[in-house]
Formats: sequence, C-alpha cells, structure tokens
Amino acid sequence: MSTETRDTIFIGKKPLMAYVTSALIQLANLPAVNIKARGLSIGRAVDVAQIIARKTENAGYSIGDIKIGSESLESQDGRTRNVSTIEIEVKRIES
Repeated sequence: MSTETRDTIFIGKKPLMAYVTSALIQLANLPAVNIKARGLSIGRAVDVAQIIARKTENAGYSIGDIKIGSESLESQDGRTRNVSTIEIEVKRIES
C-alpha cells in the first residue's frame, strides 16, 4: 500500500460509524485525513466529517480544505455522464 492512499478514506455503503472510527484511528497517527466520495455517497462523507469535527472538539479536530468537482464516467449503456465528487480534509488543530 502506498503512503498516498494511507491518509485517504473512500466513502461507500458501510455504516456511517465504520468510516468515523476508521478516520479517528488514522488521525491518531497522522496530522490529517482526506475523506473522498462521489455521487450518492457525498452526503455520507459530509456526515462523517461533521461527526468527527463536532463530537471530538475536545480532541482538537477540525475540517480543513474542501474540494468539489466532477468526473466523466461511461455508464453501462455506453453514454458518458458526469458524477460529482468531494474531498474533505479533517485535520488536527495546531496549538
């Protein structure tokens, strides 16, 4: 596994708290974690970032940079369609 993907959490269909737990474990060792999602999973990615930032205020985590965009994907019927993407940085507050 490369170090580039080690600080990234890709949001899918698992329970919400599975991603929150995974992010908190990684934040214990890293200064920042990127939460990435696309399509219908974007809302879940926002929820994960908000839970970490709000519920762990005392632990010192905050939301950093947020990047939005879109990707062109080819659907099963051969047409090209755009899918929205989001990347949310959750980082340790520097004291």
